[in-house]
Amino acid sequence: MFGKFLGLQLKAIGIFLSTSNHDQYLTEFLEDGGVLILLDILSHSLIKEADKAEALRLLLAVSNSGRDCKELICESHGVRVIAECLFMTKKADTRQAAGALLESLSNGNPKHQDQIYKSLIALMTCASPKVQQVVLHTLRTVQLKLKSADGSIVAPLLNMLRSLHLEVQHEAINLILDLKRQDVKATLLSGLVALLRPVTEEVQQQQQITEEAEMMKVTGSLPVFVQQAAAAKAIRLLAEEDQELCRELLSLGVIQHLLYAMGNREHTDAQIQASLALEHFVRSFPRIGEHVQRVMGSALFAAFMNRADAFHMKVDKRLAETLLSNQADTIKAPDGHMSDC
Repeated sequence: MFGKFLGLQLKAIGIFLSTSNHDQYLTEFLEDGGVLILLDILSHSLIKEADKAEALRLLLAVSNSGRDCKELICESHGVRVIAECLFMTKKADTRQAAGALLESLSNGNPKHQDQIYKSLIALMTCASPKVQQVVLHTLRTVQLKLKSADGSIVAPLLNMLRSLHLEVQHEAINLILDLKRQDVKATLLSGLVALLRPVTEEVQQQQQITEEAEMMKVTGSLPVFVQQAAAAKAIRLLAEEDQELCRELLSLGVIQHLLYAMGNREHTDAQIQASLALEHFVRSFPRIGEHVQRVMGSALFAAFMNRADAFHMKVDKRLAETLLSNQADTIKAPDGHMSDC
């Protein structure tokens, strides 16, 4: 295992296991403890990354050979070993091979599917953006095969929206869209709305009383503002896909929170994404437009409807204070349902 030709040996075994009639070679390899050796290679810190990637590719060939092989890998503590390897690696080849292997192990392997799913959720806490991207992409594929979503997925998924890497944000938002019909929908929607108005230690709403008026100020870190912008974007995409989701978001007070995000002069993208989301709600529910017009005033509302993506340039200090302190309540029709008149 520690010889300088380990990679060459693994490639040679791979040639045998990739032949069209490889059953005999595969049986001998498994009977001689091949899976355990490959997993042992992944566990050693002294073995080169290139050799670990080759070991992962061999395990992938074994996994693709059928359900019994998948179960053998999983029952040999393979999921934990592969997840740890993915968590620690700094090489693209190893990341991609580990992600492909976890995806393969989840296919046609109902006995261990839940274990793989929860391991991927746990991997979302990894600090490496490149690992996060692979994990989210693999998790999307696995999630689509499941009939339900685990509640533990929501918090780390929403935290992914803080990423400064667009690839990670893209995968996270796509996974959020995939979850819109799952049983975590309510928690996910309320979480997204809450992110529009951060109240963590990093971002706090502060009141400064002056002689003239009550001043509102937003303070915070870049990741929190990035998360605020990504939440607004996700809300818009969800609302555009489904009118019923629109109504659920309205019942959560999304309008008030979007107006608040539009007042964040510290982060332009948060203002733009919130404006685009609010524009969709206003065009879908004219009654909401009436309320937003009362908050902004007629002239600024006209400018907003003309170019929502450029409205942030109209937000001066005074308007920002108005948006930050707005008290837009949930808007309901006389019958108690959201009005779409």
